[in-house]
Amino acid sequence: MKYTLQFRIWHWLNAIIVLGLLGTVFLRKTFLSWRTNSEILMTKLAEINIEITSEQAKVLAKAIRAGMWEWHIILGYALAFLIIYRIYLFFMDKSEQESFSSLTLHKKGVKISYYIVYVTLFFMAVSGLAIHFYKELELTKDFVGSLKEIHELVYNVILYFVPLHIIGVIVAETRDEKGLVSTMINGEK
Repeated sequence: MKYTLQFRIWHWLNAIIVLGLLGTVFLRKTFLSWRTNSEILMTKLAEINIEITSEQAKVLAKAIRAGMWEWHIILGYALAFLIIYRIYLFFMDKSEQESFSSLTLHKKGVKISYYIVYVTLFFMAVSGLAIHFYKELELTKDFVGSLKEIHELVYNVILYFVPLHIIGVIVAETRDEKGLVSTMINGEK
């Protein structure tokens, strides 16, 4: 299969953006967790005789990670753009029009998994934008809270897909689709 230049650019930009988004979530859940860092701040400041409340520590801990969340938002905008571009490619790129019925069972499964990921990414972008612009959209805080919970739950699809995709590419490259990676880089086998 030959991949068009537009698709290859989309693929690699999408990979960078998704990995960046996953990285910001990883940092949020680990090193930049406000819960953990607020406790560290309180403890370390107490050691030098500075007492702060847990609420003050929470504000400080969230301030430490604010820049990282700015990156999450910027990458979210980029993801939304890439999704729109992918939809455009789907309808404009004739190489996308491969007949589903002509595919092997394995290729059908792979193609379906990609569609699931595309729908997931679409949901993540739309829900992320809705969370970010909830005031402008006049959404209630309760609704946004529920949407955020779903957003964080659905994120797991991407979390599992990325390593499975990489493993799948490695397996395909070493078995029956030698040159798959170079095809995704230069466009031809």
